Amino acid sequence: QVQVMESGGGLVQPGGSLRLSCVVSGNIVRIHPMAWYRQAPTKQRELIAIHKGGDNTSYAASVKGRCAITRGKDDNTAYLEMNSLQPEDTAVYYCRAWHQGVPYWGQGTQVTVSS
Repeated sequence: QVQVMESGGGLVQPGGSLRLSCVVSGNIVRIHPMAWYRQAPTKQRELIAIHKGGDNTSYAASVKGRCAITRGKDDNTAYLEMNSLQPEDTAVYYCRAWHQGVPYWGQGTQVTVSS
């Protein structure tokens, strides 16, 4: 059994920053890759950042230059640093982790950007 849990969401003012965390637990062999998605109200869930190991990362155009995905040293964590947040970044942010080729989702963490 593999569990994925996100944390770090909240209310932030426009122009602010947040750091989201994702922790994978359970009977783990290796977690690879890890990614962040988001889903805004009335919109489809979208991939915004993925970490494929080492310096191999990629980002959606909507967040490129404002976000950074990193992995923890213990290899079962991932982080998403977000800067210059705007109201259009308001969404539920989800972590997705692959374990032995099987993807697992967390339940999401709400990020609200508002003054």
